[in-house]
Amino acid sequence: MARQGETDESILEEAMDWFLRLREPSRAPGDEQEFGRWLDFSPSHREAWLKACRTWELMGETTPIHEDLWRPATQTKIVTLRPRRRAWGVGVALALAACLVLALAGPSLFLRYQADFRTKTAELRKITLDDGTVVELGPKSAIDTDFADGARNVTLLAGEAFFDVKHDPARPFVVNAAGVQVTVLGTAFDVHMKPEDTTVELLRGLVGLSVEGTSHRFELSPGDSVSVARADGKASRNRLSPDDIAAWRNGKLFVNDVTIASVVEELRRYHPAWISIPSGDLANRRVTGLYDLSNPDRALEALVQPYGGKVHHVLPYLRVVALF
Repeated sequence: MARQGETDESILEEAMDWFLRLREPSRAPGDEQEFGRWLDFSPSHREAWLKACRTWELMGETTPIHEDLWRPATQTKIVTLRPRRRAWGVGVALALAACLVLALAGPSLFLRYQADFRTKTAELRKITLDDGTVVELGPKSAIDTDFADGARNVTLLAGEAFFDVKHDPARPFVVNAAGVQVTVLGTAFDVHMKPEDTTVELLRGLVGLSVEGTSHRFELSPGDSVSVARADGKASRNRLSPDDIAAWRNGKLFVNDVTIASVVEELRRYHPAWISIPSGDLANRRVTGLYDLSNPDRALEALVQPYGGKVHHVLPYLRVVALF
């Protein structure tokens, strides 16, 4: 039986804290005895410890070395961590720290120096450019602008941006995003760069779209959405309702027949914690839905629960989505 007020989630967080604490070379002499008392307190504590061990292995994607020193021999017996595995513990702790720093540090140094405007995790920003065009940047997004010699060129370096372009028939407004070029005179549209593709959604006006290295040329009408695959330049066109275009500006995430992994990638831009989804079966499920970005944890739960997924709040800066 758990202590009064404890939940499965809080016990799992304690287990993960113990997991990291016992791998610290500087741990206190009595830590292992204290851990033993914690572990023997209830079956729920032992089950949480097993989940913590499994989660660590899944996140590493390989079997850890010296696992015999900590892996449970049975469902009820835990092998005590011994001092002779401390060197490995330091390496694991450093590796985890390095991964978390990379995941949480925000835009890379390259973007930091190249971008004229950028946003951090969960930050939305509205910018008015020199020509009067209004740009709304989504979280973890960045743009570079070039208005020299009468040009109106913008490069989307990362993330997502909604453009409400000031009409100027003498100066086309051009947006470049990972090989996709959008050319307009005055209109409103959204450009979204993702790991697998770049998507352009048109709310108002007309735009021309071309794909670098291909003969693909498109003219978009209001409600059109064109996605261009990063791997081969293959393009697909869909129709959207006006409310679903750039829904992130109203705190909503609309997805249509995409993998759970791709939705998790989007939610990472809105969540201060790193989100890990080690289960390939769950990650590759395809979903369609509308999710609330004002509460990323709730959105994550709504995303995976229908498929048997559970969100583990392992640490304040780590969420693990798994099928257990």
